[in-house]
Amino acid sequence: MRIPAALAVAGLVTVGSPVAAAAAPEAQCANPSGTYSGAVPWGQRQIDPARLWPLTRGDGQLVAVIGTGVDGLNGQFRPGQLEGGAGTESTDCDGRGTIAAGIVGAQPDPSTTFAGVAPGARLLPIRYTDSSAKDGGDPGALAGAIDTAIDRHAGVILIAVPAAFDSPALSGAVSRARSEGAVVVSAASATQQGARTYPTATSGVLAVGSVNPAGEPVQTEAGDYVGVAAPGAELVSTSAGAGGAIAHRWPVTDPGLAAAYVAGVAALVRAYHPDLTGDQVATRLTLTAHRPASGGHDARLGWGVLDAYAAVSSTLPAGIAPPGSVAPAATEPDVVPAAAPAQHPSNVAAGTIALAGVALAAAAGVAVAAVRRGRRRGWRASRFTP
Repeated sequence: MRIPAALAVAGLVTVGSPVAAAAAPEAQCANPSGTYSGAVPWGQRQIDPARLWPLTRGDGQLVAVIGTGVDGLNGQFRPGQLEGGAGTESTDCDGRGTIAAGIVGAQPDPSTTFAGVAPGARLLPIRYTDSSAKDGGDPGALAGAIDTAIDRHAGVILIAVPAAFDSPALSGAVSRARSEGAVVVSAASATQQGARTYPTATSGVLAVGSVNPAGEPVQTEAGDYVGVAAPGAELVSTSAGAGGAIAHRWPVTDPGLAAAYVAGVAALVRAYHPDLTGDQVATRLTLTAHRPASGGHDARLGWGVLDAYAAVSSTLPAGIAPPGSVAPAATEPDVVPAAAPAQHPSNVAAGTIALAGVALAAAAGVAVAAVRRGRRRGWRASRFTP
């Protein structure tokens, strides 16, 4: 993803204009807009993580945030939430990494309506690029960052700033991550027509498109590899440069941030379904997404917009294949993904009662038909003719 340096360090893209930015000196680091206290941000309402927190908050999960580092001094990260040690970076002049990390795991706080998706998760901040790097940074350096995440046993690897080019080292790092059971999430965030980002377009990566509040795709990048879409425009999140306070940037429009929402939900899924592999987590997220209007795959929306509640709470058959793949009918039955917001438990109970009523009505109909047929035959036994 190529973001002008002035835009990257400011951490802000003007709403409705993915390429416009507030002017900022080249050397100026990101700074907060203030402490957000408005209505619950639309992206947060769309994902609705609080509905899932009684089931899972992502506890026990380590999410690597690979990009520009994360400013650990923002007060909305709990003490000890950001992992330190070799290969980590708890400063972030650029700002994008801190915004992505907040979407994943910022703590609920009375001073703000903004909160992260998986506040129980721990964060592993890894910097491989900064605002001065072109096209998202060197793919070899990104490969090294993924290797660090694997070595630190991250179960979810978020590529907050993907690269514009692929390399054998990068694709090899992705393969290693998958073999270790991690789910790799990367945004389809290229701004040039026909361009791809990496490892977004690499096989086995959960590639994420982005939408605005109207549900329209935000990013230019498109392809059959896009898996799901999530909020990527007019967002609120934590800001770098807070100096220990709880502070935010808003409104932020950056297609790369949609992947942070998906990574947060992936952490919730992994905490609630600890036996799933990374590939199975990705399959669950795509199968339960809200389908595009076409009902099939969309080059920019993938298999639809992320449905967090369905992803965590749905019961799926063992061995179910990802959407778009061809599976043996005898062993892998079809699953109808969620086409509408998942129901609350009370609604599920009501739905179960309704289904039972339909079944009883059908049984009654069969019984009535059998009685009428018996009367016509004088209750004589009939021979079954195939």
